[in-house]
Amino acid sequence: MNGRAIVLRIMSVLGAVIGYGCFAAFLSLIGLQLYRWFREGEWPHIGMSEGLRAVLGHCCIKDADTGRLAALAHWLEAPPVDWLGLHRMLEVIPSSFALFALSIVGNCIHIYGRDRIEELKRNRSAAA
Repeated sequence: MNGRAIVLRIMSVLGAVIGYGCFAAFLSLIGLQLYRWFREGEWPHIGMSEGLRAVLGHCCIKDADTGRLAALAHWLEAPPVDWLGLHRMLEVIPSSFALFALSIVGNCIHIYGRDRIEELKRNRSAAA
């Protein structure tokens, strides 16, 4: 295997992990929203800002942290002073939409890498 084939295989695997992982997260988020809707009778809106705060709070940020991720988490929580339009957009766009879009992008990367690997194999077979 040459360097290009290795890079394509890594790209294909990472695309599959991102694509299928985000799709699983999308399905679980929709399932959570359905559960809340059946239980409470109202569809809960979970925006991208809520999703980012949850992810940053669970994996990356501790209470006394400083730095860029802590500043991002603080910007998502507090009323912003700058980047007002971006903050509003992150509140309005559903997290499920973002997860589904990321799953499509990941699957496109996976398919592209897989197709290029098959093309390299066909070219090697034709040359031999």
